[in-house]
Amino acid sequence: QVQLAESGGGLVQAGGSLRLSCTVSGLTFDHYAMGWFRQAPGMEREAVSCISRSGGTTYYADSVKGRFTISRDNAKKTAYLQMSSLKPEDTAMYYCAAGSVYCSGSARNYWGQGTQVTVSS
Repeated sequence: QVQLAESGGGLVQAGGSLRLSCTVSGLTFDHYAMGWFRQAPGMEREAVSCISRSGGTTYYADSVKGRFTISRDNAKKTAYLQMSSLKPEDTAMYYCAAGSVYCSGSARNYWGQGTQVTVSS
């Protein structure tokens, strides 16, 4: 059974920071690229950040460049998203994904249940 469990979301004031974690079980973690996606009201689900299998390649959406940092610890089978300088427009449900294709939002990915991030002004 494959499970992805997100944690670390919550309510934070604009300018604050949060670190999201995604712990994976039931698969060979280092065989998969990891990504964080978010869905905000009235918007399409978008890729926020992605990291390759070994951690050597990363992607960031333009809206979060310079503020968010993705990382992974293959020994702990955990991916992280460090978010700083948070803005109200970062408010969304954040989903962790594991996939064979780098930074794909495919339905064939393994997905977590999501963690809510709410940024107040």
